[in-house]
Amino acid sequence: MDEQLLKIARSEVLEADRLLVASHIRPDGDAIGSLLGLGLSLQAAGKDVQMVSADGLPSIFRHLAGSELVSSRPEGHFDLIIVVDCSDLDRVGSALNGSSSPDLNIDHHPTNLNFARLNLVETEAVATAEMLAEYLPYFGLPITPRVANALLFGIITDTLGFRTHNMTPRALRSTANLMEAGGDLPNLYHHALLKRSFEAARYWGAGLSGLQRDGRLAWTSLTLADRRAVGYPGRDDADLNNVLSTVEDIDIVVVFVEQGKGHIKISWRSLPGFDVSQVALRFGGGGHAAAAGAEIEGSLEEAQAKVLPATRALLNLI
Repeated sequence: MDEQLLKIARSEVLEADRLLVASHIRPDGDAIGSLLGLGLSLQAAGKDVQMVSADGLPSIFRHLAGSELVSSRPEGHFDLIIVVDCSDLDRVGSALNGSSSPDLNIDHHPTNLNFARLNLVETEAVATAEMLAEYLPYFGLPITPRVANALLFGIITDTLGFRTHNMTPRALRSTANLMEAGGDLPNLYHHALLKRSFEAARYWGAGLSGLQRDGRLAWTSLTLADRRAVGYPGRDDADLNNVLSTVEDIDIVVVFVEQGKGHIKISWRSLPGFDVSQVALRFGGGGHAAAAGAEIEGSLEEAQAKVLPATRALLNLI
C-alpha cells in the first residue's frame, strides 16, 4: 500500500465530522462486517455516521451489534463518503442516492476499478475487513468489542472459515488481534457458516435437484418460483454455491439466480488454477480468481446460453 495515500486517507477521515459509509448491493458478510466495523468505530470516535446498504440488511446479519443502524438510503450531506468492499460504483446501487462521488474506496477485489478520489485497494488481503482491522488503529480509531465482532465476521465469511486458498499468516494475526479486542470467534463462526434458516435449506433443495454437470463444470438455477415456494426472503443463492464447490471432481461451479425484471445473477466458484473473475468481467461483473459474480439481462435460458460456453472455454472443454 502507498504510505502517502494511506496518510492522506487518515487525515481526511479524522478531519471529517459527518461521514457516509456504504457497501454493495446484495451484501455478503464482508460487506456488512466492513460497513459495521468502520461505521461503529467512527461513531465510537465521536463522528456523525450513516451506514447504508441499498438492499438493506439481510436477516442473517441481524445478530451483529449495530445492525439496526444500517439504512437503505442516506439523508443529508456529508464531509466524506466512503465505500467499502465494492469493486465498482455500479455495485453500490442506490446507496449514495445522488450524493457526491465517493471520496474513499476501501476494497480487496482484484477487479476493482479505482472509482473513488482516493483508492485503498489491497488485492492480497483476504477480506476488506482484514484491511480495516489494520487501518483503524493507524487512523487512531478504536476497535471496540462490537467493531471487533463485525470485522471478524467479515474475515470468517470471506475466507469460508479460514479455508480459502488465499489465506495468509497476516489474516490469522488480524484474527487473533480482533479476538483480543473482544471478538467472539466461536459464536461468529456458528452464525456465519453453520446456522441456516429452514427456508434456506429448502431453497438449497430446489437448486440441488436441478444440478447438472459437463465434465468438471457443474451448474444449477434458482427461479423466482423456487424462492416463492419456500418463502426464502433474499435475492441470493443462500450460499448454495459454496456448498456445490465441495463436490468431488468439479473444478468450476456456476449458479444462476433469477432476480426479476429480466435480470439474472450469476455466481462462479472455482478451484485454484481457474480465474473465474475474468469470465465475470466479460459480463460486467468481477470478483476474485476463485469466486466471482455478475448480473446480466435476459431469461435463465439466455443467460446460460451465454455464460456456460464462456465458462467451458476456461476449462478448455470446447
